[in-house]
Amino acid sequence: MNGRTRTVMITGAAGNLGRAVARLFLAEGANVVLADLRRASLEAAFGGESEQRLFAPVNLLDQEQAKRAVDAALERFERIDALFNLAGGFRMGEPVHETADKNWDFLFEVNGRTLLHAVRAVVPHMIKMGGGKIVNVGAFSAQKGLARMGAYSAAKDAVIRLTEAMAAELREKNINVNCVLPSIIDTPENRAAMPDADPSRWVAPEDLACAIAFLASDGARAIHGAALPVTALS
Repeated sequence: MNGRTRTVMITGAAGNLGRAVARLFLAEGANVVLADLRRASLEAAFGGESEQRLFAPVNLLDQEQAKRAVDAALERFERIDALFNLAGGFRMGEPVHETADKNWDFLFEVNGRTLLHAVRAVVPHMIKMGGGKIVNVGAFSAQKGLARMGAYSAAKDAVIRLTEAMAAELREKNINVNCVLPSIIDTPENRAAMPDADPSRWVAPEDLACAIAFLASDGARAIHGAALPVTALS
């Protein structure tokens, strides 16, 4: 980055993956904009703000809030070099014909609309400054429909298709847009939900963070519209 300090913005920053990505970039000396729904969650995850860390409490379902969060980041750091759309959610259990509207709406809102509002706020700035990196989070399981996961698979497949479309639209603007497709992530919540599973075969948040960091690096400058599987150990 020509010796310049990078600024990255992370949505869903207080979550397990968000914390892992933030730690990685903070260790590299980047400025980090930590976006999540509640300031209390950010404080619990990261302690206080610092010269390097900016908290951005935001409801990403509200476009105006997303814009204000980005404006605050630009006022503080003057630029956003990379956007990591990690905010998302998971629900399963219903067959398609029994899927409740509230579950359908929740999954498309939290996985799709949060992404849309974030990129609406960030991309015009990236175009103006001459480039940037965007990494989204899909799901390995969303590459095909699975029983009792129709709404989730459809929502995460939409993330992949949006990634591909944005990559085609923005590559000539020097903006790389890619996504990762994790399998089960090794989190305390997943361990509690699946006590009989073997978490050693799951993906550690730190390993997924490394894949995200690669897609945001100069080494990935020729990669556009990729959906990178990051799967369990064999």
